[in-house]
Amino acid sequence: MTHTEDTIVALATPAGVGAIGVIRLSGPDAITIANSVFSGKDLTQQASHTIHFGNIVDGDVILDEVLMSLFIAPRSYTRENVVEISCHGSAFIIESIIKLLLKKGARAAKAGEFTLRAFLNGQLDLSQAEAVADLIASNSKASQQVALQQLRGGFSNQLQQLREQLVQFASLIELELDFAEEDVEFANRDQLKKLIFEINRVITALIQSFELGNAIKQGINTVIAGRPNAGKSTLLNALLNEDRAIVSHIPGTTRDTIEEVLNIRGINFRLTDTAGIREATDTIEQIGVQRTMEKISQSALLVYVFDAEQITPDELTSDIQSLQKPGVTTLTVANKIDLLSSRQIAALPSEAITISAREKQHIDELKQKIYSAAIKQQLSGDEVLVTNIRHLEALQKTEEALSRVLNGIDSVTSDFLSMDIKQALHYLGEITGTVTTDDLLENIFSKFCIGK
Repeated sequence: MTHTEDTIVALATPAGVGAIGVIRLSGPDAITIANSVFSGKDLTQQASHTIHFGNIVDGDVILDEVLMSLFIAPRSYTRENVVEISCHGSAFIIESIIKLLLKKGARAAKAGEFTLRAFLNGQLDLSQAEAVADLIASNSKASQQVALQQLRGGFSNQLQQLREQLVQFASLIELELDFAEEDVEFANRDQLKKLIFEINRVITALIQSFELGNAIKQGINTVIAGRPNAGKSTLLNALLNEDRAIVSHIPGTTRDTIEEVLNIRGINFRLTDTAGIREATDTIEQIGVQRTMEKISQSALLVYVFDAEQITPDELTSDIQSLQKPGVTTLTVANKIDLLSSRQIAALPSEAITISAREKQHIDELKQKIYSAAIKQQLSGDEVLVTNIRHLEALQKTEEALSRVLNGIDSVTSDFLSMDIKQALHYLGEITGTVTTDDLLENIFSKFCIGK
């Protein structure tokens, strides 16, 4: 898939004009190639982790004043010789320098090739490498913390401990196969059962963490729905603290969905303001109502808003029943309480969250309710959460293989037990990269940005 004897080059900072651009070289000839275009100190004689000022020159032509940062193998991100060239952020200058480095023997890096080399050279395991991409893409405090925790090896360490225990039993069972004719038992079946129960407990917890982990990584789909003029758009504006949606007393003002992101305590909620639920009066409004129902089905959280002054108890019950979908948590929000008396407010359903979107009353309390409805557990910095669908599928296959071991532990022969344990080890190894294929690596690293 990749030739690690090549020296690769790419822009490591975003494309476009900026104060500086950083061009990264990695490979056996990185320092030699950089030195061949550098007017300053002899880079081949300098120590690792040093920075040197000088010019990039193409013959007698000076291309730019730069800083050269040296990282000598194995003390670098890729465990290869690495040079990072900090130049001015002109697109023309960056392109000129990269063209010169290519002419001097470097090759243009593929997407994710620097991190791929870090993995192939043992700097990172595969789950840590994937966490690099997650960290770059993180757009909230929680997603950043989860990615950083995985990058530091929390997930990998947990899996490695499970795998080592399984390997020990697999070795004992393999030993039994060598002495099959003598009917010798080296692997204590009761201890094996106990171990598998313990491993399955950990794996089940990791599988169950995916719902939360994926929500933190992707953001939580949250739909605001209700009847026309219930105050949905006013509520969206109040939550965002800006006039994002058009507000009008005319029913059916919102005819299409409006989507925005609200960050509550480090978690991103993808808010969707929808068309009012009612019998449509024209084709366009009918399409809007259909889209509302589709968005609700795709969401994790439904914020149902009703006009506390106008709706009847029967209408409220009917609306909630028609909107509730399996797997979607529903919050009932009574709006326009500024128009009600204290006695009328007291008569509202006990489960309803009472607000005035127009007057911005109890909006902070509603945000807390939204957060609590989506995040049902206390998040900690060292918590291991599964955020990657590939990891989830591998864990599920591991669980299935271990279940087969448990089901056959008292009835099948050692060779069948060995086969299922090996399968479990295989799937665990796929997560960390102990077991890989070129297709798997191609699929993972092709999604990285160039330069990382």
